[in-house]
Amino acid sequence: MKNGERARAGHDSPADPGPAVVGREAEIAEIRSRVAADRSHSSVLVVEGDPGAGKSVLLDLAVRLTRDTGQRVLRAVGSESETPLALAGLHQLLRPVLRSLDGLPARQRSALRTALGLAEDAGDAGDAEHTDHADHADHASTPDALLVGLAVLTLLADLSEPAPLLVVVDDAQWIDRASLDVLSFLARRMAGEPVTLLMGVRAAAVLPGFDKGYERLEIGPLSGDAANRLLDEQPKRPTGRTRARILREAAGNPLALVELARAAADREPEGSGVEGPLPVTDRLEGIFARHLRHLPEATRRALLLLAAADAADAPAAARGLPEAADTVWAPAERAGLVRRDGIGVSFRHPLVRSAVYHAAPFEQRRRAHLALARQLGEEPDRRAWHLAAAAVRPDEQVSAALRETAGRARRRGGHAAAAAALERAAELSPHRADQARLLADAADAAVFTGQLGWVEHLAARVRERSDDPALTGRVALATGRLMTMGPHHTAAFGLLSRVADEAAATRSPRLLDALAAAAVVRYYSGEESQRQRIETLLADVPDSAAGGALRAWVLAVSDPAGAGASLAPALPRLIAAAKDEAGSLTALAVVAWLLDRTPLAARTFDEAFGRWQAHGPLPAGLACAAGWAYLEQGRWADARSVAAEIAEVASAAGLDHAEACARTLDATVLALLGEPAEARDSAERALALVDPLESRSVAVFARRALGLAAVAEGDYDSAYAQFRAAFTEDGDPVHYHVSPTVLAELAAAAVRRGHRETAARLLERSARHLAPGMSARLSLLVERGRALLAEPEYAERHFRAALAGEAGEQWPFERAQTRLDYGEWLRRQRRVAEARPLLTGALDTFRRLGARPWIDRAKAELRAAGIEADTAAPGALTELSPQQQQIVRLAAHGLTNREIGEKLFLSPRTVGSHLYRVFPKLGITARTQLRDLLTGALPGTGSAQWRQLTD
Repeated sequence: MKNGERARAGHDSPADPGPAVVGREAEIAEIRSRVAADRSHSSVLVVEGDPGAGKSVLLDLAVRLTRDTGQRVLRAVGSESETPLALAGLHQLLRPVLRSLDGLPARQRSALRTALGLAEDAGDAGDAEHTDHADHADHASTPDALLVGLAVLTLLADLSEPAPLLVVVDDAQWIDRASLDVLSFLARRMAGEPVTLLMGVRAAAVLPGFDKGYERLEIGPLSGDAANRLLDEQPKRPTGRTRARILREAAGNPLALVELARAAADREPEGSGVEGPLPVTDRLEGIFARHLRHLPEATRRALLLLAAADAADAPAAARGLPEAADTVWAPAERAGLVRRDGIGVSFRHPLVRSAVYHAAPFEQRRRAHLALARQLGEEPDRRAWHLAAAAVRPDEQVSAALRETAGRARRRGGHAAAAAALERAAELSPHRADQARLLADAADAAVFTGQLGWVEHLAARVRERSDDPALTGRVALATGRLMTMGPHHTAAFGLLSRVADEAAATRSPRLLDALAAAAVVRYYSGEESQRQRIETLLADVPDSAAGGALRAWVLAVSDPAGAGASLAPALPRLIAAAKDEAGSLTALAVVAWLLDRTPLAARTFDEAFGRWQAHGPLPAGLACAAGWAYLEQGRWADARSVAAEIAEVASAAGLDHAEACARTLDATVLALLGEPAEARDSAERALALVDPLESRSVAVFARRALGLAAVAEGDYDSAYAQFRAAFTEDGDPVHYHVSPTVLAELAAAAVRRGHRETAARLLERSARHLAPGMSARLSLLVERGRALLAEPEYAERHFRAALAGEAGEQWPFERAQTRLDYGEWLRRQRRVAEARPLLTGALDTFRRLGARPWIDRAKAELRAAGIEADTAAPGALTELSPQQQQIVRLAAHGLTNREIGEKLFLSPRTVGSHLYRVFPKLGITARTQLRDLLTGALPGTGSAQWRQLTD
């Protein structure tokens, strides 16, 4: 799309966008800065505006400026007809560089070729690597989505080695979701690469993965002065009432100004025209259709075939079009409908395509689709969609072809494409029962897109076609599962409860699935009435070996205190039975964490994660349980890595509750590390994402993090207020699982701020409530709280109880806190010799973890006890980010930058950049020294610093 015909087109220069680009000086300057020839870092810019605002003009300018400096450009343009086709956009983008795939590592190459439907060519290269199992992956296997993203990241990093690379995606609102996910993955991970990504998108469109966190260049309406100047540029400048009307109806839209001016020049008397205001886009489509009537018949047929085609990346479809040099295109080019270049013919703007397509009678469109289907015999997915577009009545064969398309899309991880194909297959199925079944299949697939409205729509269509409880219950369960990840937990529980009721009445195995989802809602909300409802329904579920893990999940998630005594002994057996089932292992790891079997939980999470090939498109908030288990075990770097990963995926998917869970986890670690400002920011962001009454778990976790941040700053008034907020005015826990973990911290803050009696009453009330199934961890926390709140003559027995046995070593930070508190109490009782070992042990643990505020406090207590602790700060390793720590660990084990990048989904260049920056921090100059650092051989380092990285 250009802002008008250029009278002096031959005068355009690479540095000059031309006289027809009017009123966009600031936007042009921004584009120039993004594509500067000497750029050495990544950049992402979303160019946003209404149709016809000039997005494509600016993107064209970026392409021209880049190509004129000899740099490479990869470009894709979204198309409505391709939106259902998984990874069609990625294929279009990478088609010019597919030969470069051979330079990728074997696993990456195999995953990307499979995703692009190229796996059958894997043997062509004759490379010995192609004998590897990974390169002969079965088409039935789903390529790892993250590995596909990493492959594209590596490819772009390699392509940008000689010179900076520009990636342009126009009309991104029509790019298929799977391709958008890959682009979003790239945008988040190409830091340090000389790659610029420009995304053009309509203002009203939602662009998953790019809706927040990236700079946006908003292309608004032209000013009145600029609009007048643009009209003056036209071959026949409008005047008088015609000019006034064009200015009014175009509302500053450049394309509308140009096209309305052209239309006015074709009209008879000045000022005549259609009466009444119309939306700009409707009027533009009418103008484009009007141009069509004056074109030769052959040109109109060619335009319709081009409009119906899937795009330039389908060579088979292109064979049915006239050649670019054919005179059939000349009239369309003169009319401003298409543009021709060395690549071929394309529409000047998507509105032209829409106008051409919808202006044609259905029978003509049908013939165009049938012609394209004949050309696409070797591309079954595209062929199926063209046959579907040409269908005038139910057709079982076309429906079957779409079902096969859905299966291929699902195996590639294209859930949106699969759901769309199944929905259309249902519409073309001649049998009502098959329609309902296919729509239910579509709803199941659509769950993984995160689009609740779509799932609800599909569920409603199932109910219109069938009253079969198996189908209606299935789509209701699909809807409820997706609702659990949103903010409205009360509504989600209501729906899941109804599904469970119906399943119980029909003795359906779906009952346990519904209760498992309902238990998640119960945990999020903390609502007691939900526990009672789950307990009642669970009584109707018979015991079975197959349902053992799921039943344990329901019991532990909805009532860990009540379920602990019976479940804890059975956990190792259930985990062993789960074997290689990553989903079951993860669920049982969550159960272990809820029951405070922390080492077992962490080991099981490790086993489950080791079996995962991908993390899945919809992370549940409870996935943070892994991070909490790692935090409690002292693996703080791992906890932060989990939090970062979940927050990133959840933010891109719009899953606010999951993102909030991750941010509370990260906030807690930040507070413990002595970064209170960052901790507060993260916790407050979490609270802003949820309704505290609907998400009590997040609310209490966030309050605990805010309290720890206040403790880190020595602000015990604020700390007490935050910890106290974990309980109601009456002293009941706000959340049945999270609130009790705050009891010891509340006691410590209460003692310092004169709230001893209130805190003591609250602690004892909670202890009585927890008594029947209190875990070992909670027992130790309660004893620590009692020791802090007790009168001097009673405190010691509680301190001793809090430190009794070896069980407390499972929770090193909490054990070190108790040692510090007890050592401080002993010193104040003038029992200095007894205090010193406790204080020294606490300091050692705090140093290993990097808990700076507690290090300072322990050192102060040791000085008061007559020992001057050395001044060593937390190890340099703990100062690194979680990602940097992972990179250092892998490099120390001898992995290359490329191998590290493949494991962490980073480009080799990014890995190298991290290592370059961390070497000075670690006091080393060579990669070979990392192994010595790992084993503590270098002066001033110790293996303890690595323990949290290598455990």
